[in-house]
Amino acid sequence: MTKWVYSFGDGLNEGRADMRNLLGGKGANLAEMASIGLPVPPGFTITTEVCSAFYENGRKYPDALEAQVAEALHRVEQSMGLRFGDAEAPLLVSVRSGARVSMPGMMDTVLNLGLNDETVEGLARSSGDARFAWDSYRRFIQMYGSVVMGVPHHHFEDVLEQFKRAHGAEDDTAITADQWRTIVTDYRHLISTHAGTDFPTDPHDQLWGAIGAVFGSWMNPRANTYRKLHEIPASWGTAVNVQSMVFGNMGDDCATGVCFTRDPSTGENVFYGEYLINAQGEDVVAGIRTPQPMASVRAEAGQQPMETVLPEAYSELMRVRSVLETHYKDMQDIEFTVQRNVLYILQTRNGKRTAAAALKIAIDMAREGLITQEDAIRRVPASSLDQLLHPTLDPRAERVQLTRGLPASPGAAAGAVVFSAEECEARAAKGEDVILVRIETSPEDVHGMHAARGVLTTRGGMTSHAAVVARGMGRVCVAGAGGIHVDYAAGTLSVGAHTVAQGEWITLDGGTGAVYLGRVPTIPPTLSDDFNTLMGWADAVRRLGVRANAETPEDARTARRFGAEGIGLARTEHMFFGPDRIGFVRQMIIADAEDVRQKAIAALLPFQREDFASLFRIMAGLPVTVRLLDPPLHEFLPHAEAEIAEVAQGLGKTAEEVRARCAALAETNPMLGHRGCRLGLTSPEIYAMQVRALIQAAVMVEKETGKPIRPEIMIPLVATQAELAVTRRAAEDEIAKVLKEEGTNLNYDIGTMIELPRAAIQADRIAEYADFFSFGTNDLTQTTFGLSRDDAGSFLPYYVDHGLLPRDPFVSIDRDGVGALVRLGVERGRQTSPDLKLGICGEHGGDPDSIAFFDEVGLDYVSCSPFRVPVARLAAAQAALATRQRVASSAA
Repeated sequence: MTKWVYSFGDGLNEGRADMRNLLGGKGANLAEMASIGLPVPPGFTITTEVCSAFYENGRKYPDALEAQVAEALHRVEQSMGLRFGDAEAPLLVSVRSGARVSMPGMMDTVLNLGLNDETVEGLARSSGDARFAWDSYRRFIQMYGSVVMGVPHHHFEDVLEQFKRAHGAEDDTAITADQWRTIVTDYRHLISTHAGTDFPTDPHDQLWGAIGAVFGSWMNPRANTYRKLHEIPASWGTAVNVQSMVFGNMGDDCATGVCFTRDPSTGENVFYGEYLINAQGEDVVAGIRTPQPMASVRAEAGQQPMETVLPEAYSELMRVRSVLETHYKDMQDIEFTVQRNVLYILQTRNGKRTAAAALKIAIDMAREGLITQEDAIRRVPASSLDQLLHPTLDPRAERVQLTRGLPASPGAAAGAVVFSAEECEARAAKGEDVILVRIETSPEDVHGMHAARGVLTTRGGMTSHAAVVARGMGRVCVAGAGGIHVDYAAGTLSVGAHTVAQGEWITLDGGTGAVYLGRVPTIPPTLSDDFNTLMGWADAVRRLGVRANAETPEDARTARRFGAEGIGLARTEHMFFGPDRIGFVRQMIIADAEDVRQKAIAALLPFQREDFASLFRIMAGLPVTVRLLDPPLHEFLPHAEAEIAEVAQGLGKTAEEVRARCAALAETNPMLGHRGCRLGLTSPEIYAMQVRALIQAAVMVEKETGKPIRPEIMIPLVATQAELAVTRRAAEDEIAKVLKEEGTNLNYDIGTMIELPRAAIQADRIAEYADFFSFGTNDLTQTTFGLSRDDAGSFLPYYVDHGLLPRDPFVSIDRDGVGALVRLGVERGRQTSPDLKLGICGEHGGDPDSIAFFDEVGLDYVSCSPFRVPVARLAAAQAALATRQRVASSAA
């Protein structure tokens, strides 16, 4: 019989940390912590396989599940000396989700389950505190009513706020037991009104209702959005953890909190977190009350650190911190409760952190001997390095500070103020920079947070929902800016004399927590010693070279600063759009007389020569691959009347004649039209000019610097062997002329872009005339799928959302189709030429998953945008380590 339920705690631990796929991260870690002797309240985990079966069978559970749950619940009763549903000694439980990867706040939780009008009295008697018992009851009804019965959370908050105002209670802890009784009655009436049914009083009905709600929340909109953003398959499912309750809201010797074994923002090796006296877990993350710091060194005047308020529990927590970090060998995010000075650990997981923190933690732990250098390389997600390149505020810039909150996620961001996630997403889709401003964020805001440049909240601490999610997304976040008043109805935020309306700009400094009026200029980031250390370790491990796609001096310098080993793609058509040369380009294309075209080409030659020379100088002897002109012609044709008039004057023609020539050159599908080598074949003088400029520049810079320059000339959009053979011969003839004129020799390579399926299939024949291949995966994806990258955005999201494609193929390589053509091109090309140099210069060159594939098929290098170079360097190292691990595993 299939085992659907696994117990943990009190000596019976049926799970382990390595069973997270079955038990989810939370369930696996609860069992692991209990097995190493940490104080974990007993409970049981319903496996992720039940979630899969639940959805596959019309939301029905496996037949044996109910009996297994009853057996596991009985074990918990025996461990705790309490009975579920008993009016004298009631056992209460929490019901929490737990996917195999952390999804903070995305799914539903129910606490204090098992309370009704009888058991609440038993809890009051057994605890000796009626106020605590009725506070727990109202919490349970509020959570259950919202999570399971679908009553919007804010309705409960409205009832509570109205009651507090009517009775002059500023804080929840000031409400008496009798007053909580009244609120419970009001809550139950609210549920009956909104849900059309009464609140369930049978604890077993409550339990199965909560279990169903947690499984149901796996497919709720916010969880679906989170999975999409973080590429988590829906097929993984979630586990459900049922655990005996311990209470942080029994009085002043009780507390609850969230802490990290190291600082999740900076990575500093300091104990970091927040707690609340006389509270339950949701109070900390919801921002309803202001949490207090853990350690005295972090406390400000008037604060009450846990170290001094609950010294015994704090000391035990420090011991647990050391045990967990040593055991898991990673920074841990811990949830705990203190019940009458006794510490209980409710959860641990690898803590979410900023990229800067991930970097520092990995380097520090390697130096401390906790992990190896290879572990450190694996530990930092390659794509997260983008966060390290965030700008910071220019220290010289003038600014008007509105207020200051908590520095919850670093970086600087400016944008228009927006007060709803939906508006934020809509404006961002139009290309606007926006800042999402909320009193407090909730999981329903996750799509807006992703679309925003930054997030500002008026409530919440460093472990609030906004802080944790923003850090994971790499978004700038300032949390708990309590000086701000937000008026959703009016669409304004106000601080003192300043009022900012929706659409007006503010700037956030996630490093200091400052909020500024208007747009404050930023400066580029500086890379830390830890960054350079990790990159050095990665470079020592990786096999793949990393180049950059760059054609401007600025891009080339950025690429070098980030460690690029050359230029893998310089797009010459991008060089032609300058105002001092676009006129000559248009004359070159539109001219119908040979002498006029030659005159325009001659005017472009010195521009091209200097373009290439600047790249050679910056790259200082590193390889530079220059792609000859590959324009869809429509991009260069004049459209505005002023442009047409300018071209007409340069050609000595009328505007009408120029319009007619443009009409004749127009193409129905220019991306598959007169471009690439087709233009070089029909107008060979254009490629001849580019080759001449390139070789002249190489000779000039070689003489200037004394360093050998070896240009790589790339002929684009080749489909046949004959196309490459003819264009190569023409290029070699021009090179020979230039070198004879210069009286020198020069080493060079001529290769092609493999960006058409036919080229990949015919790679063995094309390789006869190529010194190198560079796979142009942008066009290869377009031509393989028959998709236009510019137009596919209208339906590709539907394909990804509905499982028709695993990912956008323009973002991550389609291994089965486009990838198969790359693999074929590699194999056939090297059949002909074993030493054929192979690279990739499409956007996939900066995608870590794609880089892993390119390492697997044996490419020599990837080329990506300059700001993705660090990502590619680290991803290439991680790919090499994964390959090494696969080889070792297969040999074992």
